[in-house]
Amino acid sequence: MGSKILIAEDEPNIVTSLEFVLKAAAYEVCVARDGEEALRLAGSCAPQLVLLDVMMPLKNGFEVCRALREDAALRDIKIVMLTARGSELERDKGLGLGADAYVTKPFSTKELLATVAQVLGHSEPGEARAG
Repeated sequence: MGSKILIAEDEPNIVTSLEFVLKAAAYEVCVARDGEEALRLAGSCAPQLVLLDVMMPLKNGFEVCRALREDAALRDIKIVMLTARGSELERDKGLGLGADAYVTKPFSTKELLATVAQVLGHSEPGEARAG
């Protein structure tokens, strides 16, 4: 199996789509449906990368991003913000909090997989790496 990715997204249709695409590209997948669950799973699931929606219940993606970067045990997890909020201000805020990349919805799965591979340092999407 490839790298482990945590999907932090509250929209069921998007979760289903992301899970399918990522598993087809040989990634292991964990799913959190709100910000608090995302923080819990970041510790227990031990992902290399989090696909992090901005608009989520309990804690938003910006709060989750900040918490991950402030936690010594979790700060090295890569973060790709995934959101419909595509303004330059929102993008700058996410990147300023420590996100590694920012992808706006709607997105192409090819673009998303390329971004994930790039952030993880893989030459090809889904490249098998020991995780």
